[in-house]
Amino acid sequence: MFYVIRRISSPTGTFYLLSYMWDSYRQSLVRTLFRQLSLVMGIVFVLSWIPAIILAQYLTKPLVTLEKHVSQIAKQNWEEPVVIQREDEIGRLAKSIDVLRNRLMRQNEIQQNSLQNISHALKTPVMVIRSYAQSILDGIFPKGNLEASVLVIDQEAERLEKRNRDLLYLTKLDVLNTTNQSHDQFCLDELILEVMNRFQIRRKDVKWITDLESTNYFGDYEQWTVALENLFDNQVRYAQNTISISLKAQSNSQILIQVENDGPSIEEKTMKTLFEKFHPGMKGEFGLGLSITARIIKLHGGTISAANQERGVVFSIIIPAQKS
Repeated sequence: MFYVIRRISSPTGTFYLLSYMWDSYRQSLVRTLFRQLSLVMGIVFVLSWIPAIILAQYLTKPLVTLEKHVSQIAKQNWEEPVVIQREDEIGRLAKSIDVLRNRLMRQNEIQQNSLQNISHALKTPVMVIRSYAQSILDGIFPKGNLEASVLVIDQEAERLEKRNRDLLYLTKLDVLNTTNQSHDQFCLDELILEVMNRFQIRRKDVKWITDLESTNYFGDYEQWTVALENLFDNQVRYAQNTISISLKAQSNSQILIQVENDGPSIEEKTMKTLFEKFHPGMKGEFGLGLSITARIIKLHGGTISAANQERGVVFSIIIPAQKS
């Protein structure tokens, strides 16, 4: 038994109040409280468990769907689009995965076409060389005499060599994407003039106009030589009468290089893939030169773009004034 004695004072005197409780009553009270507490906890658990299940389904169901899509993409089964109608982080993740899927599909298509393009581009000069060589061995000169026929063989061999060199250089640039490059300081305007002088011999009928500011640049001299060679090679193939080159420093610590020619405009379809590798140009040319140029400029933190003008095409290169 538990008891409590309290003293109570009043005007009539002092009293003592005795309160007591048998032990069995205490145990009964504890059991009652425990049952009520257990009931409350059970109700809370049930009420919280149901929303938890609904929330788990809401979160895991799209993740399972994404996992299935990613597994299919890994197996190159990327025809089915990734569609999840949500605007939260999972929805944005689904959109990013779908963008990746589209890019992989496009890259796969480019690679498939590239094999055909490379095969065709390398096969053509080989066939010409073999046919001319066989004709000469048979005592026949396709160009009328031995010297002219051998000259064709030499030209086709040069084309074949350039295409092989471009393919190897693209591979080299892929490696440089993951390694540190060696940069040196050089005069960019002098390099442009040096490369331009080599191409003037190829098109003596074209007028070259230059507006070059003296510019010291920190970059890879060899890569920039290759980039300008490929860009100028494109200009001399399409220019009719004039090629203009400008080099100017911009107020936002950037350098702007513009190369214009008065040749035909570039078709919109060709413009979209102009700087992608393995895409033929307007005349069906082997599409590597501008791709190499774009890759080199990107390695130096710059961008290149092309735009049709009222008469001709202008290529614009924007690079940081100093790349260290």
